[in-house]
Amino acid sequence: MVWQNEINELNKRLEMAQGMGGQEGIDRQHSNGKLTVRERVQAISDPGTFKELSALAGSARYKDNELVDFTPYPRVIGTAHLGGMRVMLDGGDFTVRGGAGERGTGSQPSSLKYALQWRIPLVRLLDAVGGSVRTFEQIGRTYLPDGGGTSKAADLLNEVPVVSAVLGSVAGLPAIEACLCHFSVMVKDTSQVFAGGPPVVKAALGYDVTKEDLGDHNSQVFKTGVIDNLAESEEEAFKMIRQFLSYLPSSVWKKPRRVHTHDDPARKEDGLLSVIPRRSKRKYDPYKILEYVMDHDSFFEIAPFYGQSKITGLARVNGYPVGVLMNNPNQLGGSTDVASGEKTIRLVSLCETFHLPIVSFVDEPGFMVGLDAQNQGIVRAGARLVIANARSQTPWISFYIRQAYGVAGQTNHRPTGMYHRYAWPSAKWGSMHIEGGVSAAYRREIAASENPEQKRLEIEARLQAMASPFRTAEDTGGESSSHGIDIIDPRNTRPLLCDFIDMAQDMLDTQLGPPTSPYIP
Repeated sequence: MVWQNEINELNKRLEMAQGMGGQEGIDRQHSNGKLTVRERVQAISDPGTFKELSALAGSARYKDNELVDFTPYPRVIGTAHLGGMRVMLDGGDFTVRGGAGERGTGSQPSSLKYALQWRIPLVRLLDAVGGSVRTFEQIGRTYLPDGGGTSKAADLLNEVPVVSAVLGSVAGLPAIEACLCHFSVMVKDTSQVFAGGPPVVKAALGYDVTKEDLGDHNSQVFKTGVIDNLAESEEEAFKMIRQFLSYLPSSVWKKPRRVHTHDDPARKEDGLLSVIPRRSKRKYDPYKILEYVMDHDSFFEIAPFYGQSKITGLARVNGYPVGVLMNNPNQLGGSTDVASGEKTIRLVSLCETFHLPIVSFVDEPGFMVGLDAQNQGIVRAGARLVIANARSQTPWISFYIRQAYGVAGQTNHRPTGMYHRYAWPSAKWGSMHIEGGVSAAYRREIAASENPEQKRLEIEARLQAMASPFRTAEDTGGESSSHGIDIIDPRNTRPLLCDFIDMAQDMLDTQLGPPTSPYIP
């Protein structure tokens, strides 16, 4: 065999690359409750589908032209299948210099370039500390940050699905990459996200902080919403990633895949007749409605611990993927605050980018009011939500189930594009709540009355009689009116929804390609 020596050399180098940062680093990774990057690649991929790229990238040391030492580049990249979908995997190897990709350590493989050129999703397995000042000593100078890679990352968001899994302590660029995506997940207790770690905080601000207090799930998932979902283990994180991708196409030039769920599109649930209480201040379980209407066991919630007054996620309707928006009356009464508005914008943008129809279940009391909401910037957040909604062109259907008030109620209505709205008999709406509005609009009349409280109640009763959804339906039949409203038996919600989503497929065929409004994470 003519080239056997070269084949032996190849296998030797591949074996050295498989050793990552050495046994000591591997043992440390395991002792910290984390998988190595190569174990992660095998765990997330369909069996036998991973094909590594740039496997020999790294830095070598020679003696008399003989290889005596090799340090692989601290990332593993390649293609694999996840649930049958081909993706680009990019995993940080913390066993090699903490995953820091320093200059002078071999050519850097570009998963961004491959994902862009091949039009396949990118999945980042993040476990890296970012840059290091050691680089300055290695190259003999400092260097000006140029941002070439982040520019490609921004372009990628408008073309293919991008997912980031935080699987360790990530800082600097890897922390930003955790957010430069359409979906992110971190692992409880073993992962943290921060712009700069505890030593950087100490140098800049003069105080000590642990990496957990600085960037664990309590701050990044629950408080700030920087990361969407929380997994109890790496295996659960991989399961979430596979499920998220199952609702999306491989690129914006394709439609999402339909899956036969064997759930009858004509299914009617009697439970929908009683899920909304007659008393407006009583709570109910919004997830019950999703259970009754969506395909069985198909709802995947995104950011369940942040902005909890809105429920956002993906589901299937007669096998077709859709985006889901829903008010949660058990949190802030379902009011839209800054956090819930932000995650609503992200879901609308996701659906607009990847051609998913939006299904909205409306029980909107309005934008959150009060000092806290004002200080957080609720007015500007509300304006951003209005803009995101107005720019969206993906097919949209709304079911008004209890209330829709003010400008926040307006954000569930689409002025253009393929849109329809239905209302249950339990629904009411208006520019503002009658209870609070009467005290303002009829203040003088009430004050002049012999019995102000009785007068207020009389006016409220008079206006409540006009709040019937049937009166609105009477006035929405003409061409001059805005989109009409159809009052329906709640049990017909699923059949009507399935019909709309089926009809939307022809519209989606005309919208393939990059979105008109760039995706902003």
